[in-house]
Amino acid sequence: MDQEAELARLDAEKYVSLVTFRKNGTGVATPVWIAQDGAELLVFSERDAGKVKRIRHTPRVELTACDMLGKKTHGTTVTGKARVLDDAGSEHARRVVARRYGVVGRVTMLLSRLRGGPQRTVGIAIALTEH
Repeated sequence: MDQEAELARLDAEKYVSLVTFRKNGTGVATPVWIAQDGAELLVFSERDAGKVKRIRHTPRVELTACDMLGKKTHGTTVTGKARVLDDAGSEHARRVVARRYGVVGRVTMLLSRLRGGPQRTVGIAIALTEH
Protein backbone atom coordinates (compact mmCIF):
# COMPACT_ATOMS: atom_id res chain seq x y z
CA MET A 1 0.00 0.00 0.00
CA ASP A 2 1.30 3.42 -0.94
CA GLN A 3 0.44 5.32 2.25
CA GLU A 4 0.94 8.77 0.74
CA ALA A 5 -1.47 7.95 -2.08
CA GLU A 6 -4.03 6.49 0.35
CA LEU A 7 -3.79 9.55 2.63
CA ALA A 8 -4.33 11.86 -0.35
CA ARG A 9 -7.21 9.74 -1.67
CA LEU A 10 -9.04 9.79 1.67
CA ASP A 11 -8.29 13.49 2.19
CA ALA A 12 -9.93 14.24 -1.16
CA GLU A 13 -13.21 12.69 0.05
CA LYS A 14 -15.87 14.80 1.74
CA TYR A 15 -16.88 11.99 4.13
CA VAL A 16 -15.13 8.85 5.34
CA SER A 17 -16.65 5.93 7.20
CA LEU A 18 -14.61 5.45 10.39
CA VAL A 19 -15.04 1.96 11.80
CA THR A 20 -14.08 1.54 15.45
CA PHE A 21 -14.25 -1.76 17.31
CA ARG A 22 -16.11 -2.84 20.43
CA LYS A 23 -14.41 -5.03 23.02
CA ASN A 24 -16.11 -8.08 21.45
CA GLY A 25 -14.62 -7.19 18.05
CA THR A 26 -17.81 -5.87 16.43
CA GLY A 27 -17.16 -2.90 14.15
CA VAL A 28 -19.21 0.30 14.43
CA ALA A 29 -19.15 2.64 11.42
CA THR A 30 -19.55 6.41 11.71
CA PRO A 31 -19.32 8.92 8.83
CA VAL A 32 -16.83 11.67 9.70
CA TRP A 33 -15.07 14.67 8.24
CA ILE A 34 -11.38 14.00 7.84
CA ALA A 35 -8.32 16.06 6.99
CA GLN A 36 -4.75 15.09 6.23
CA ASP A 37 -2.04 16.54 8.45
CA GLY A 38 1.36 15.27 7.36
CA ALA A 39 1.45 11.48 7.70
CA GLU A 40 -1.82 11.32 9.67
CA LEU A 41 -5.51 11.91 9.16
CA LEU A 42 -7.33 14.06 11.71
CA VAL A 43 -10.93 13.79 12.89
CA PHE A 44 -12.83 15.59 15.63
CA SER A 45 -15.62 14.17 17.76
CA GLU A 46 -17.62 14.81 20.87
CA ARG A 47 -15.45 13.79 23.80
CA ASP A 48 -17.97 11.30 25.20
CA ALA A 49 -18.91 9.71 21.84
CA GLY A 50 -18.83 5.95 21.53
CA LYS A 51 -16.09 6.04 18.91
CA VAL A 52 -13.78 7.86 21.33
CA LYS A 53 -14.43 5.27 24.05
CA ARG A 54 -13.83 2.44 21.59
CA ILE A 55 -10.56 3.99 20.32
CA ARG A 56 -9.29 4.34 23.88
CA HIS A 57 -9.82 0.60 24.30
CA THR A 58 -8.90 -0.63 20.81
CA PRO A 59 -6.94 1.78 18.58
CA ARG A 60 -7.43 -0.28 15.39
CA VAL A 61 -9.75 1.45 12.89
CA GLU A 62 -10.84 1.03 9.30
CA LEU A 63 -11.51 3.85 6.84
CA THR A 64 -13.61 3.78 3.66
CA ALA A 65 -14.86 6.69 1.56
CA CYS A 66 -18.63 7.16 1.87
CA ASP A 67 -21.52 9.61 1.53
CA MET A 68 -22.73 11.87 4.36
CA LEU A 69 -24.94 9.13 5.80
CA GLY A 70 -22.14 6.58 5.85
CA LYS A 71 -23.73 4.66 2.99
CA LYS A 72 -22.58 4.20 -0.58
CA THR A 73 -19.06 3.33 0.45
CA HIS A 74 -16.55 3.31 -2.38
CA GLY A 75 -12.87 2.65 -2.88
CA THR A 76 -10.51 0.54 -0.87
CA THR A 77 -10.89 0.08 2.88
CA VAL A 78 -7.66 0.85 4.72
CA THR A 79 -6.67 0.08 8.29
CA GLY A 80 -5.15 2.45 10.75
CA LYS A 81 -4.20 3.03 14.35
CA ALA A 82 -6.06 5.88 16.06
CA ARG A 83 -5.17 7.88 19.14
CA VAL A 84 -7.15 10.43 21.09
CA LEU A 85 -5.31 13.75 21.21
CA ASP A 86 -4.60 15.96 24.22
CA ASP A 87 -6.05 19.49 24.47
CA ALA A 88 -3.37 21.13 22.29
CA GLY A 89 -3.57 18.37 19.70
CA SER A 90 -7.36 18.58 19.71
CA GLU A 91 -7.27 22.32 19.07
CA HIS A 92 -4.87 21.71 16.17
CA ALA A 93 -7.20 19.01 14.76
CA ARG A 94 -10.18 21.37 14.96
CA ARG A 95 -8.24 24.05 13.04
CA VAL A 96 -7.04 21.62 10.35
CA VAL A 97 -10.50 20.11 9.82
CA ALA A 98 -12.15 23.57 9.80
CA ARG A 99 -9.65 24.80 7.20
CA ARG A 100 -10.20 21.69 5.05
CA TYR A 101 -14.00 22.19 4.99
CA GLY A 102 -13.92 25.96 4.39
CA VAL A 103 -16.80 28.15 5.50
CA VAL A 104 -18.96 25.20 6.53
CA GLY A 105 -16.10 23.81 8.63
CA ARG A 106 -15.45 27.14 10.34
CA VAL A 107 -19.14 27.67 11.10
CA THR A 108 -19.42 24.13 12.47
CA MET A 109 -16.45 24.69 14.79
CA LEU A 110 -17.88 28.02 15.94
CA LEU A 111 -21.24 26.43 16.74
CA SER A 112 -19.46 23.60 18.56
CA ARG A 113 -17.60 26.15 20.72
CA LEU A 114 -20.84 27.98 21.49
CA ARG A 115 -22.49 24.72 22.57
CA GLY A 116 -19.80 23.67 25.01
CA GLY A 117 -16.39 25.05 24.31
CA PRO A 118 -13.29 23.10 23.41
CA GLN A 119 -13.85 20.70 26.32
CA ARG A 120 -16.86 19.27 24.49
CA THR A 121 -14.86 17.88 21.57
CA VAL A 122 -11.63 16.00 21.12
CA GLY A 123 -9.30 15.38 18.19
CA ILE A 124 -8.38 11.94 16.88
CA ALA A 125 -5.24 11.25 14.85
CA ILE A 126 -5.09 8.21 12.59
CA ALA A 127 -1.92 6.70 11.14
CA LEU A 128 -2.46 4.18 8.34
CA THR A 129 -1.09 0.68 8.89
CA GLU A 130 -0.10 -2.06 6.47
CA HIS A 131 -2.79 -4.76 6.40
